[in-house]
Amino acid sequence: MDDVAHLTSAPAWVTEWQYPAARPLLAERAELLVWLDFPVAVSMRRLIRRTVRRRLRREELWHGNMEPPFFTFMTDRDHIVRWGWRTRNLYKSRVPALERDFPGLCVVRLESPRAVEAWVENLQLSIASGW
Repeated sequence: MDDVAHLTSAPAWVTEWQYPAARPLLAERAELLVWLDFPVAVSMRRLIRRTVRRRLRREELWHGNMEPPFFTFMTDRDHIVRWGWRTRNLYKSRVPALERDFPGLCVVRLESPRAVEAWVENLQLSIASGW
């Protein structure tokens, strides 16, 4: 947690929301949470395509890790695709709870790739115009 505290003590920072133990500190110190709440079909299609591509190309993920062989989808309960399916709806209750618990946290919920593109374009225009 020291690394998270150090990161969030900087004047500006960006991180993901992956580690449950870090979430309260991140929510307390963040100004904005961008929630990509895509339909399950979009998320799963992207996850499967990315996983297959990484395995076929034997792409290194991090620290030498690689996607496991395809058969592990059937044998590993925590295979990324099975995990993605199992956890697909977790944030539908967690993010609204954050909004209640951290009223200073602005949550932007984007429900499609097109909405992300529009939001980023608006953000770029705002920055270009001096905000």
